[in-house]
Parts: sequence; structure tokens; C-alpha cells
Amino acid sequence: MTRTIVLASSSPQRARLLAQLGLTHETIAADIDETPREGEPAEALAERLARGKAEAIAHEQRDALVLGSDTVVALGERLYGKPRDDADADRMLASLSGQTHRVVSGVALCTGGRTVSRVAISEVSMREISAGERAGYIASGEPMGKAGGYAIQGLGAVFIARLDGSYSSVMGLPLFETAALLRDAGIDVLPSS
Repeated sequence: MTRTIVLASSSPQRARLLAQLGLTHETIAADIDETPREGEPAEALAERLARGKAEAIAHEQRDALVLGSDTVVALGERLYGKPRDDADADRMLASLSGQTHRVVSGVALCTGGRTVSRVAISEVSMREISAGERAGYIASGEPMGKAGGYAIQGLGAVFIARLDGSYSSVMGLPLFETAALLRDAGIDVLPSS
């Protein structure tokens, strides 16, 4: 019996990444509170939100393999979610300019009432970004809906001087960790011959 894979996300980037593994899946957006708890580290937040998204959809999709994912940008202990508006995006980009920050992506798989999860941590170094560049980038609309106010897979790539870690994780779905969770659940992304 083929098990349905459900991605608990409305993110087109996550859907494209999962499809990149050659897996047919459905997408159902999970609506959970993404507010960080006081003093919650980026790693704990990303994992908690990934698990929460997967579990929220798994209640409705009991026979499916439900994947949840969440990405958090952190500069030191300061966490960056999605910008609220243009001014917030500018503030985020100005503070990340010329700095190396962490991008933490959690991924969780919920099936049969059991949830397992993993976390991927990448380090991203940005070059200095001028106020004019920030304004032009924000005017493109790309920063909205993106953790840290940038998209590595889009125009935001011009600001990235170095990436140590997983490109797919910075995009929002760590494929190495996702494939490992699916493999452990009996779904082989690359079956051996």
C-alpha cells in the first residue's frame, strides 16, 4: 500500500524541494502559533514549530506521513522570523549586513501517532548591504514571508558571501534530514537496485 505524503506547509519553496526528491505529495497549510517562548533558542523553536505543524495536520490525516518544517534565522540569541512590514524587513537586513548568522531548520515526520524530528543548522555570511540596496530589494517584494527577510534562492543570493551548511535547509526544508526521516519510515528516496 502506498502511503500518502502530506507537507504541512503553504510554502511553494518547500513543495518544490520535496518534489525534487521525486516524491508525490499533497500540501495542507498548518495554522499554528509561531510565537517564540521567552528565552527559547532557535534550535528548540524551529523543532517545536516543525513538530507542531506536522501534528496539527496529522490529526486530520491519520493514515498519511505528515511532514512539518520551520526555519528560524538567528544572530547570536536574537531570532528573526518573517518581517511584519517593509520597515521590519529593512531592520532585519541592516542587522544581518556584514554578519554571519545561523539558519536553523527543523523538520518533523508524524505518522501513526508518533512524531520524530531533526534539526539542521547552517551558517550564512552576508556582505555589507547598503541602504539603497536594501530599499531596492524590499521594493521587489521578495523579503516578505521569508525568515530573516531574504530568500537565498532568489535575489537575496547576491548578498550571500558564504554558506556553511545546507542550501535546501536555508531555503526552508533540509533535504538530507527529510530523506533520513522518510527512510526510517519505510520510504526510500533512492531505492538500491
